[in-house]
Amino acid sequence: MPIFEVGSEGLRDIKETTFSDVGLKERSDLQRLLRKQIEVVSEDTLVIAEEFGEWEGSRRRIDLLAIDTQANLVVIELKRSEDGGHMELQALRYAAMVSTMTFDRAVEAYSAYLTRQGREDDAAQSILGFLGWDEPDEDDFAQDVRLILVSADFSKELTTSVMWLNERGLDIRCVRIKPYDDNGRTLIDVQQVIPLPEAQDYMISIREKAGKERIDRTGKASRHLLRREFWEGLLGQIEGKTTLFDNVSPSKENWILAGSGISGFHYCFVVRLKDGEISFVLEAEKEKNKAAFDWLHSRRQDIEQSFGEPLVWRRADNLKRSDITFVIPAGGIFTEKSEWPKVQDTMIDALAHLEKAISPHIAGLRNHLQSLGRD
Repeated sequence: MPIFEVGSEGLRDIKETTFSDVGLKERSDLQRLLRKQIEVVSEDTLVIAEEFGEWEGSRRRIDLLAIDTQANLVVIELKRSEDGGHMELQALRYAAMVSTMTFDRAVEAYSAYLTRQGREDDAAQSILGFLGWDEPDEDDFAQDVRLILVSADFSKELTTSVMWLNERGLDIRCVRIKPYDDNGRTLIDVQQVIPLPEAQDYMISIREKAGKERIDRTGKASRHLLRREFWEGLLGQIEGKTTLFDNVSPSKENWILAGSGISGFHYCFVVRLKDGEISFVLEAEKEKNKAAFDWLHSRRQDIEQSFGEPLVWRRADNLKRSDITFVIPAGGIFTEKSEWPKVQDTMIDALAHLEKAISPHIAGLRNHLQSLGRD
């Protein structure tokens, strides 16, 4: 649609142009401008990372990663092309990749982002303040991922795909940004085209109705009860497989810990809605953690060979916590309860293997930390 200026002699047509004609580039211009004023395309949103791509085996990067006030992750993809290309498929891949992001990982990403911006804000407190939280709540953080596609225009193929996906419960928005040339001045027209603003509340209500059972089941009180019941079952099955958790009680949290013999370092079970993980967690003084992590990482081949599978090594440089983790996709607290014993047994078996892989190195690790004065 054209834009007109109202003048004394009538309406003056302001000519549509292209980003390339006015010299605006996708990354150095559009991304930079939206990064500073993300409310132009998404209100109530906090950008926590730019060019985010912290996953192994892929060079793909999210243009802008954000969170909204409901603690959802928001993947924002930009294209200055006239049809959006295949950005919906790209954004879906990104959404899947970040869907398991924890609050701590978001803090780490935001801290790195702030550092690159030359800012010294406390990343954790900034996110908590934005969300209106007093403390982190992993169960309410990143329960969904929203997608925002920003382009000069969108092909029929793309819009058809997006509408079909939205009908099946996803939240994908298409925001069209068109440049106009007003005698040397560049104007930008910003319009949300999917869903249409006037239909957005209706679309949300339809999606919420379709997902009512899921929303009801994710109530905090019910999750607390489910987690305690899950941990009771797991601890009831663990006897004879490891003695680490002999004195550990069931918890309403999504994790339970057991000591490793070194202060601040623990073996950990984590259960989420649909999956879980086991970890060796380093959560003492930050420099002690880094020294311990690096020492263990130098023995990665031996540890993984003993464990029997590759592990995820997460060195959180801007946080005091690091961990060595194995993700277990067998199920979580929303798995049918009849399947819980199988899930719990898988987690116990993995933790026992992790203990077997780590424990031979505990004495050497303690000596290493003592030599550094960090015991």
